[in-house]
Amino acid sequence: MAYVALKYIHIVGIMTLVSALVVEHLLIKPRMPPAEFRKLAMADLVYGVSATIIFMSGLALWFFAGKGSDFYTANPVFHAKVSIFMLVALLSIYPTVCFLKNRRVAAQEVFLPKSLSMIVRIELLMVLLLPLLAVLMAQGHGLACTPVPAVARASRR
Repeated sequence: MAYVALKYIHIVGIMTLVSALVVEHLLIKPRMPPAEFRKLAMADLVYGVSATIIFMSGLALWFFAGKGSDFYTANPVFHAKVSIFMLVALLSIYPTVCFLKNRRVAAQEVFLPKSLSMIVRIELLMVLLLPLLAVLMAQGHGLACTPVPAVARASRR
């Protein structure tokens, strides 16, 4: 039951992260009124919290409840997945710092660097790779002995 609960938390965290990232992408502009900027900063907060939930539940699945740490640790696809997740996390630092610096601006408009929208787009593209890697990993791809798909087994008979 712990596995199911952790997996559920992990998946809800992923859906929340992707939603928050899409909201950031839709809201971000070089010049923003303070009210819109607060929505953008809130979406970034949700993004950060969901990334933390994904990371913590992922660690728990890796070491305590999943298919066993040997399954994940020996799989290069898993390492690629974790590396991309960490790269996305590192990319998200710059937008978060910009949002934190501008949160108390009393001006009529908040000015954001144009590079922020490009960084968010790159994050979205990289996050799109994660489900593909997760499916490959769950199917055993990347392990020394890749299982034969059920369709291939059935056709041998």
